[in-house]
Amino acid sequence: MFRHLREDIAVVLERDPAARTFFEVLTTYPGVHAVLWHRLSHRLWNWNLKWLARLSSALARWFTGVEIHPGAKIGRRVFIDHGMGVVIGETAELGDDCTLYHGVTLGGTSWQKGKRHPTLGPGVIIGAGAKVLGPITIGAGAKIGSNAVVVKDVPPGATAVGIPARIIDEKDRAREAAAKKLGFSAYAVSSDMNDPVVKAIHGLIDHSVTTDKRLEAILAELKRLGGRVEAVERPEDRFDPDYLNKIVD
Repeated sequence: MFRHLREDIAVVLERDPAARTFFEVLTTYPGVHAVLWHRLSHRLWNWNLKWLARLSSALARWFTGVEIHPGAKIGRRVFIDHGMGVVIGETAELGDDCTLYHGVTLGGTSWQKGKRHPTLGPGVIIGAGAKVLGPITIGAGAKIGSNAVVVKDVPPGATAVGIPARIIDEKDRAREAAAKKLGFSAYAVSSDMNDPVVKAIHGLIDHSVTTDKRLEAILAELKRLGGRVEAVERPEDRFDPDYLNKIVD
């Protein structure tokens, strides 16, 4: 039990830059409290003490704002950030190292008994407000964008966004990689959003991707012709907060 507690707190310190100390996480993080409380409720459920397990989970919901059915199966090092409004259904299964943000629902789409809630593979990340519904499988390492509604399986390593959720294409992947180089992430912002600012940002990022490809082709051709190409440190290789100011000055 204490080994799991150390793991639960260690992942918070690793994934949340606002977390400072072991004691702070232990005493002030409702997501940690909800997972710890669920382990007790789940054990009572497996001991066939169903009512007591439901009472325990109800108390956990009152104190943490996180509702986890005692029948749900949660792996190790699962991090529920902020936690408020998270709902995890009875037959949901979460693999190790999953991360859920506030407002996430792992819900069902049927009143029939049996498996009716999602199964998350290891390392899945679900953004704030997302709804993952039905007995579907979210593959290992997949990402679900904020406010997405997922009703179909998501392959391992894929990113799903939108309502209903769709898997982002290769162009979106290239855009996200380029955005990270520029110092921010376009995660969960897809190309079909009808927002002029988003479209303008996407245009700039796409232009950056195209320019990088052309420069790489030019450098490759220079090397083939015997030219000498010296390595130049780029701003994204060592981010300088005052970089733009230096350019302006």
